[in-house]
Amino acid sequence: MCYHFQQHKNSKQVQLRFNATLEDLDDFLPESYNGFAHPLTPIIMNDNLGLIKKAEWGLLPSFVKDVNSFRNKTNLLNAKIETVEKLPSFRNYVDNRCLVIASSFYEWKWNDAKGKLKIKHQISATGDELFAMAGLYAEFEDKVTYTILTTEANELMATIHNSKKRMPVILQKEEEELWLKGEPFEIYHNRKGIELLAKPLDDLPLQLF
Repeated sequence: MCYHFQQHKNSKQVQLRFNATLEDLDDFLPESYNGFAHPLTPIIMNDNLGLIKKAEWGLLPSFVKDVNSFRNKTNLLNAKIETVEKLPSFRNYVDNRCLVIASSFYEWKWNDAKGKLKIKHQISATGDELFAMAGLYAEFEDKVTYTILTTEANELMATIHNSKKRMPVILQKEEEELWLKGEPFEIYHNRKGIELLAKPLDDLPLQLF
């Protein structure tokens, strides 16, 4: 899964990488994001490939009546790409594709069977490059919300996210526009060829009681 990620590049670097314009330069800062706080993060939506805007992490489907109550029960930060077309929370949004812009994400490796000993890892693209995770968005009242798609972990991520063996659907640069234009989901199930670097951030396992 993916509940924490970072975007540490400046506005010029982000715009050049994605050949798009930031909607609000004054409101753009490199940040680390905790999904459970439902932060606003930069995305590119398929209704305007030339615009980078902020959207709230955690998809809100149209059937939600009480946002606070819904958020207390579920977060919809992630969606499994293998089932997203079948589930009521997501199937109405499968044509609402987006790119979630990131420079790294975080995952915890379990060092025991119950997850009481964990080591935090930072995972990034080779060369410290910006990358995009595949997402779906929904327009809810006056806001845009989104979810990050996940898939079966590749070899590296399976050793780190060893509890569930999942990873975000990270797109190759040449796949980004194709994803936004609606290529079938099945094409993006296999992320075995994605090259990533992982750095442990804790010398000793974090012990949780």
